[in-house]
Amino acid sequence: MSGKVDVGAATRTFLAHTEEHLVSYLEACVHCGNCADACHFYQASGDPRHTPAYKLFPIAKAYRRQNFPLSLFAPGVTEQDLKEWEELLFDTCTLCGRCTTVCPMGIDIASIVRGARQAFIKAGLGPEDLLQAADNSRDHGSPLGVTAEKLRDRIEWLEDEHEVPIALDKDKADILLTVSSVEAMKYPDSIVAMAKLLNHAGVNWTLSTKGYEATNFGYLAGKEDVARTMVQRITEAAAAVGAKTVVIPECGHAYGVLRWSAANILGRPLPYTVVHISEFMAQLKRDGKLKLRPMDASITYHDPCQVSRRGGATEDARFVLQDFAKDFREMTPTGNLNWCCGGGGGVQAIARAADLRHKVFKIKMDQVEKTGARTMVSACSNCRLTMDESKAHWKWEGGLASLVEIVADHLIEDGQSRTPA
Repeated sequence: MSGKVDVGAATRTFLAHTEEHLVSYLEACVHCGNCADACHFYQASGDPRHTPAYKLFPIAKAYRRQNFPLSLFAPGVTEQDLKEWEELLFDTCTLCGRCTTVCPMGIDIASIVRGARQAFIKAGLGPEDLLQAADNSRDHGSPLGVTAEKLRDRIEWLEDEHEVPIALDKDKADILLTVSSVEAMKYPDSIVAMAKLLNHAGVNWTLSTKGYEATNFGYLAGKEDVARTMVQRITEAAAAVGAKTVVIPECGHAYGVLRWSAANILGRPLPYTVVHISEFMAQLKRDGKLKLRPMDASITYHDPCQVSRRGGATEDARFVLQDFAKDFREMTPTGNLNWCCGGGGGVQAIARAADLRHKVFKIKMDQVEKTGARTMVSACSNCRLTMDESKAHWKWEGGLASLVEIVADHLIEDGQSRTPA
C-alpha cells in the first residue's frame, strides 16, 4: 500500500495480540530450527529468512520493547522493519501449519502470522492485490467480482449446459451450499458436481445470492471488518432459509475460516453446522447413499492444509476414495504431513510471489512422480489453481483433478451399471 506508514498503530496491534495466548508462543520458542525443514518456502529457496520462527520477530520485538527489563534501551519496531517483514508475512506463509506439527513446543506460527497481518493493515501496509481481493469481497460480493447477478447468470448457464438442476434462492432449505469465486470463474464444473451430489442425496438445499462466497479474503489479508462481513453474509443467508448445515465447496481456507474461526469473528456461536464437501460425501457413503462406478485410473491425493492438517478432515477424502479408486497411491509424506501447494493463505493472490510459488511446486511434482500416479486429485480449488499455474510454468505433464468432480462423474443412478470407468 502507498502512503504514510503508521508504525505506532502496528506496534499497538502487535502488543494487543501479546495480551492473548500469543505471548506464550513468543516465550516458548527454543530456536531449534525444526520448523525450517517443515516449511515449503524454506525448502524451495534455502533462504534463512523463510524459517517460520523468523516470523515471530515482529510481534516479539514490540513485546520485548514494552515488557522486558531495561526495555527502554531495546529497539522498537521501525518503518524499515515493517517494510522488510511484509513480504515474509504475506508472500512466504500460507498459514498451512506444517511447522507446528514438528515444533517441540507446539507453537502455532500461523496464528501469529495472522495477528501480524492485522498489524500491517493498521499501519497502512500489505500487498495491493491481496488487499484489493478483500475489498472486492466487501464491495462486490467476492474477491473476483462475482456479484449476485453474475452468479445468477452463471447458474442459469450451467443448468442449461449440463442439464443439471441447481437450486438458487429457494425460500426454505435444510442445507445452504456455498461456492468460491475461483470455481465460478475457473472451475464451474465443480459447482455442477456439487449440485449432482446434493440432488443425488435427495436433500433440500439451495445456493443463495444473499450469501454465496465461501472464501474469506478479509481473514487472509488481516482486514477484520471484511472478515466479519463475509461471515455475516453466509450466516444471514442460512438464517433466511432456515438452513442448519452450511456446505463449503472445494476451498481449504473457506472451510478453515468458517469452521474454526467464524464464531470468534462474530462473537457468538454459529447457528449452523459447517461441513466441507469431502465430509459431506464421506457421510453419504457411510449412510449407504453414495454408490459409485469403480475408477481404474491411477491417482494420488493432495491434502489441502486447511481441510486436512488444520481442518481435521484428513480421512474423509480417503474414505470416499476407498474401494472406488482402484489404483490409489499415497504420496510420501501424506495426510497431516503432506506438503502445501504453496498458494494458500492468500499467497495465490499476490502476483510478486509467483516465482517462489513455482519453486515450491517442484516439491509437489516430485511427490507425485515418486508415486507413479498419472493424476493428482485435490479437494481445494485454490490448490488446484496454484498447481495449474505452476504446472504450466514448468510444462509438467502430470494430471490435476477435483475430488468432487471425479466422484460426481462416477455416480451410479438407478438403472445404471457398475462397469469401471
